[in-house]
Amino acid sequence: MYEPREDSYLLEKEVKRFAIGNVLDIGTGSGIQALAAAGCRKVRSVLAVDIDRGVIEACKAGIRNAKITFLQSDLFSNVKGKFDTIIFNPPYLPLDQVPNIALDGGKHGYELTKRFLDSADEHLKTEGKILLLISSLTKKDKVEQFLKEDLFDFRIISEQYVGGFENLYVYMILKSDFLKELERLMITGIKKLASGHRGEIYTGIWKGKKVAIKRQLPALKFDTITNEIKVLKKINKYKIGPKLLLVKNKCFIYEFISGDFIEKFAEGHDKKQIKKVLLDVFNQCFILDKLKLNKEEMHHPYKHIVVGKKAVLLDFERCKPTSDPKNVSQFCQYIISSRLSEIMRNKGFRIDKNKIIELSKQYKKDFSNKNFNAITDLLS
Repeated sequence: MYEPREDSYLLEKEVKRFAIGNVLDIGTGSGIQALAAAGCRKVRSVLAVDIDRGVIEACKAGIRNAKITFLQSDLFSNVKGKFDTIIFNPPYLPLDQVPNIALDGGKHGYELTKRFLDSADEHLKTEGKILLLISSLTKKDKVEQFLKEDLFDFRIISEQYVGGFENLYVYMILKSDFLKELERLMITGIKKLASGHRGEIYTGIWKGKKVAIKRQLPALKFDTITNEIKVLKKINKYKIGPKLLLVKNKCFIYEFISGDFIEKFAEGHDKKQIKKVLLDVFNQCFILDKLKLNKEEMHHPYKHIVVGKKAVLLDFERCKPTSDPKNVSQFCQYIISSRLSEIMRNKGFRIDKNKIIELSKQYKKDFSNKNFNAITDLLS
């Protein structure tokens, strides 16, 4: 059992200030935070959990309080329902410093805290709060990165300098407005997938299916989302791009595309399968050219084409109308680029670089079926 120390007492003060409603105390240890919460007038009940069965039995034997229920659980594994307040004073020392379950926070000290944060929103009520204690030994910047990725707002409400080498911090953590909005849409299991220069992408479950959620970076001053939504609405009619499902303020939800980026796909498949995918992408580029839309980045689309059941083009935030679209000609550049051409040679393709350049120039003068077919015939 982890006996109360400076960190316990620092967190206890904030629990007495802020705990309300139904409370969940994760990693209860000695039960100090559960008792502090139970003593609050606005607290109705406290569920105190710990991974260690011996700790739970000791708490049951030593603590008598009608508000408190003790339960063995590895974080949220045996916990049901949502809470107004969640308290966590996690083990936060790196594994190599101390082989003790009560102190071991993972290889770097923050892994257990990340596990907690990744599941916390599912057990926190919409207007609920989390009181989390961390140490400077936990790498504060990493924890704050995890908080942002999990769409939490946060602030430090208390801190203490300890022993000449360590700072302790208590965080007040709330659901961000964006997270609340996604939950109102009945999207669950929200996880960050990727971040770019203009937007960030999350995944979640909506109506029983995995979806992707894309939003504009909060700090970005110019609008990139509205354009991409407009483009997707148009090209979805031609079965290009991921299917747009729902549009909200500065974000949209679309079908999640599982598969491999095009180069990884090419490395793991034979010539016939690769040819089929390349022709599919060329045909989609041809349609975009006919629509007078320039996707951009088709000369290096290694992260913009995902191949699963079919080839799907991603990321249309830079796509714009133009009288001189370059989708097919840019994809020709990619076909003969060093990134892809070596993979294709190893798979048995023999494409004449000078010929495809010449045919691409002819195509740019006249977007005819004849000129387009001359290019795709080179794949044979």
